[in-house]
Amino acid sequence: MLEEVERWLTARSWSAGDRPVQHLLSAKHATGQSVSVVLPALDEEATVGDIVAVIRRELVLGVPLVDEIVVVDSGSSDRTAEVAAAAGARVVHRDAILPRIPAVPGKGEVLWRSLLVTGGDIVCFVDADLREFSADFVSGIVGPLLTDPDVHLVKAMYDRPLGAAPGQGGRVTELMARPLLNMHWPQLAGFVQPLGGEYAARRSLLERLPFPVGYGVELGMLVDALHLVGLDALAQVDVGVRVHRHQDGRALGRMAAAIYRTAQLRLARGHLVRPTLTQFERGVDGFEPHTYAVDTEERPPMTEITEYATRRVA
Repeated sequence: MLEEVERWLTARSWSAGDRPVQHLLSAKHATGQSVSVVLPALDEEATVGDIVAVIRRELVLGVPLVDEIVVVDSGSSDRTAEVAAAAGARVVHRDAILPRIPAVPGKGEVLWRSLLVTGGDIVCFVDADLREFSADFVSGIVGPLLTDPDVHLVKAMYDRPLGAAPGQGGRVTELMARPLLNMHWPQLAGFVQPLGGEYAARRSLLERLPFPVGYGVELGMLVDALHLVGLDALAQVDVGVRVHRHQDGRALGRMAAAIYRTAQLRLARGHLVRPTLTQFERGVDGFEPHTYAVDTEERPPMTEITEYATRRVA
């Protein structure tokens, strides 16, 4: 590990308990910063309501740290929108945001569009499939942004059990993202959960970043933020244990391909390879190939979008 990264691990890695919520509230009042929490959601009826309820109870009604909770529904076929609204979130459908640009499927697409329907100086992203959710996931990663003006992006770090096995989750992280980062962006080798969906950042940073539309968004954001603001502006906070549903091997393969493609674009812009992935399933006549497109489209920095600039002027 680079000496720079070893120093960064000491200076920019914290625990959620290092900053009590009342201390964060004082910092929020002193700096006048507002906080938006965004949950991208697709068919998360079983979990999204509990997450919203915890944030609202503890960080809106309890200690007023969060100014708005927004669930962006990316086309759910279940009751995700109704459950989220009943729990106290403002629900916006992905397709209703910036309708002149047709939406494409993907998590990054939803996160990018969320900048247009939120107002916080700090934007906190939380995946909507978490179970046993704790408000520390929000207060922990928002904390450094409220208390240290030199920090611009904070990732959550945590244990990720796989079933009964502790620490075995995050398979795409260990098999794809971590090797890529260590080999090509060694300054980012200190991030425990580089692909984690729980992170917070200053709007002033997010609006300058391109957003890969799919699963490559977290890796792309880390790499691009490193180049824009430098390693010392990035941080991570230990929030304990993350419990969520796990994808099957084929879905993980598609995630890995999207992440690799995102890295590849950043390593060599303009070098085009065939962005598809073929996987196999056993059928009646033996193994049958199924070919999937790999997410390669990216949305431009939000500052390049006319509607966003108009909204900020208004």
